[in-house]
Amino acid sequence: MADTCEFCEGTMEYRHILARFRYLKETIYIENVPVWICNHCGEQYFEAKVYKRLEAIARQRHVIQRTITFPLAEFDMAIAA
Repeated sequence: MADTCEFCEGTMEYRHILARFRYLKETIYIENVPVWICNHCGEQYFEAKVYKRLEAIARQRHVIQRTITFPLAEFDMAIAA
């Protein structure tokens, strides 16, 4: 992996994250995913073998047993000050 980000030339850092992954118009979240992240702009870079594994997990999403919920708001929602 390159030492600098392709977009902003920031420094890359190797981490394990909770990754959001889109597959066939669905979103799943996968824990402990190894990824390179730019410390400046936050761009994420998955190594090819990691991305292939994310796809394999997504293809088997019907066997995922744990779900999470979170609040969802509309961007245009009026917020009282």
